[in-house]
Amino acid sequence: MFKNHPKGLFAAALSNMGERFGYYIMNAVLVLFLCSKFGLPEETSGTIYSFFYAGIYILSLLGGIIADRTQNYKGTIRKGLVIMATGYILLSIPILATAGNTSWLLPLTCFALFLIAFGNGLFKGNLQAIVGQMYDNFEAEAAKKGIKELEYAKSRRDPGFQLFYVFINIGGLIAPFVAPLLREWWLGANDLIYNAQLPALCHQYINDAAAMAPEALTNLKQLMTSAGGSIADLNKSCTDYLQIFNEGIHYSFIASVVAMMISLVIFISCQKRFPNPLKKASQDVVTYTQEEKRVMAKEIKQRMAALFAVLGIVIFFWFSFHQNGMSLSFFARDFVDSTDVAPEVWQAINPFFVIVLTPIIVLIFGALESKGKGISTPKKIAIGMFIAGLAFLFLAIFSYTQGYPSANEFRAEPIDQQIGDKAHWWVLIVTYFFLTVAELFISPLGLSFVSKVAPKHLLGLCQGLWLGATAVGNLLLWIGPLMYNSWPIWKCWTVFLVVCLVSMGVMFGMVRWLERVTK
Repeated sequence: MFKNHPKGLFAAALSNMGERFGYYIMNAVLVLFLCSKFGLPEETSGTIYSFFYAGIYILSLLGGIIADRTQNYKGTIRKGLVIMATGYILLSIPILATAGNTSWLLPLTCFALFLIAFGNGLFKGNLQAIVGQMYDNFEAEAAKKGIKELEYAKSRRDPGFQLFYVFINIGGLIAPFVAPLLREWWLGANDLIYNAQLPALCHQYINDAAAMAPEALTNLKQLMTSAGGSIADLNKSCTDYLQIFNEGIHYSFIASVVAMMISLVIFISCQKRFPNPLKKASQDVVTYTQEEKRVMAKEIKQRMAALFAVLGIVIFFWFSFHQNGMSLSFFARDFVDSTDVAPEVWQAINPFFVIVLTPIIVLIFGALESKGKGISTPKKIAIGMFIAGLAFLFLAIFSYTQGYPSANEFRAEPIDQQIGDKAHWWVLIVTYFFLTVAELFISPLGLSFVSKVAPKHLLGLCQGLWLGATAVGNLLLWIGPLMYNSWPIWKCWTVFLVVCLVSMGVMFGMVRWLERVTK
C-alpha cells in the first residue's frame, strides 16, 4: 500500500491515527453531550460546537506560523499532543451539572475545549506540512534520475495524501463506538437503559416542572419507566439518570487521553524519518538576481491568489459537510430509530466509507491517469461539491415525502407517534455514502492542492490557511440547528443543497486557471 511513497508516510499516518481517534470521540458526542450534561438547547450547544470546531482550524493557522518561524515543526507537534491530552483530562472528570455549579463548570468545559482546539492547531496543519515536505524531497530525488521518474513521483502525491487520509479515518471508525459503549455499560451497571430523549426531558423537569406541558410530562414518565427509573420521586430519578448518563460519556474521554499518548510515542519514536526543515533551509541558501526575484515574486502571487480563490469556495462546502456533527447528529437522535444503534455511532459510517472507498477511488483515478484522461485536482474538488449536493438532495426529498415538520414540532408529538414516524437507518447510510465520496474528492485532494501551490518557505502557513478556511465554514455551523428546529427540515437540507451547487459552479468556472497555476 505504501510502496513507491516516501518512507516516513506510514509513520506520520500512524501518529495521526491515534490523535484522530481521540478527536472523533469528541466529534461524535460533543453537541449531544452539551445538551445532556447542561440541558442546553440545540442552538446554544451548536454555537459552542461551532466555535470549538472553528477554533481547531483557526488555531492551525497560528500553529503553522509558529512552526514556520521557529522551523521546529516536530517540537510544535509534540507540544500540541500534550496540550490536547490536558484538555481531555479535564473533560474526563465526572462532575454533575447543577444550578449551583453551572456558572463555573460550563466555562471550565469550554476551557478544556479550547485546550483541545489549541493543541490540535499546533499538531494538525504541521503534520500535514511535513507530509508535503516528504513529497517535495521525494520528487527532488526522482528529478535526479530523469523526467519520467519525476513525473511518476509527482503522480504519487494525490494518492499519498489519500492514504494518509485513510489512516485518519481508521481512528475515526473506532472512536464513535467508544462513548456509547461506555455510557450504556455504565447505565446497565446501574440498572438503567439508554434513551436519547430522556436527558432533555429530565433537565426540563428539574429546572421547572410546573411549566412542563402535559404531553411532555407524560412522555417523561413513559420514557423513565421504560428506562428503568422510578416515577414515585421523579425529581430524584431525573437527577440520578442525568448523573449516570453523563458519567459514562466522561469516562470515554479517558480513551482520548490514552490515544494522545500513543500518538506522542509513535511520533517521537519515528521523528527521525521525517524531513528536517531547519537543515533544508540552511542548505538551500542561494543568491538570486533582481530579474529572478521579480519572476519568483510574480509566481508566488499567482500561487497565493489560486490558493485564496479555492479557500473562499471550500468555506461553503465545509459549512454544509460538517453538519455531520451538528444537524445530522440531531437528525439521527430525533428522526431516526435508535432502538438498536445510539445516535453517536452513526458518526462511524463516514470513516468506514472513507476506508472502503479510498482504494476504489485511487484505482479509478490511477486508471484514468494511465490512459491519459487524468482529472486535475481542481476539477476533482468541483466534482466533490456536486456529490455533496446529492446527499442533501436525497435528504430534502426524503424529508418532504415523509412530511416531517420542524424538529421542535416533531419532539412535541406523543412518543408513540414519534416512534411510528421515525426513519429507518438506511437513510443515514445513503446520506453518509454521498457525503463521504464528496469528502474524498475534496479534503485529501485539497491538502494535496495546497502542498502543490504553497511557496516552499510557507508550507506550514499555507496548510494553516486551508484549515483556517475550514474554520470560517465551521463558524457558520450554528445556522444549521436554527433552521432544523424552526423550519420543516426539508427546507433546511435544501439550503445546504443550494450552497453545494453554487460552490461547484464557481469552482468549475475557475478550473482552467487553477490547472495552469498547479502545473
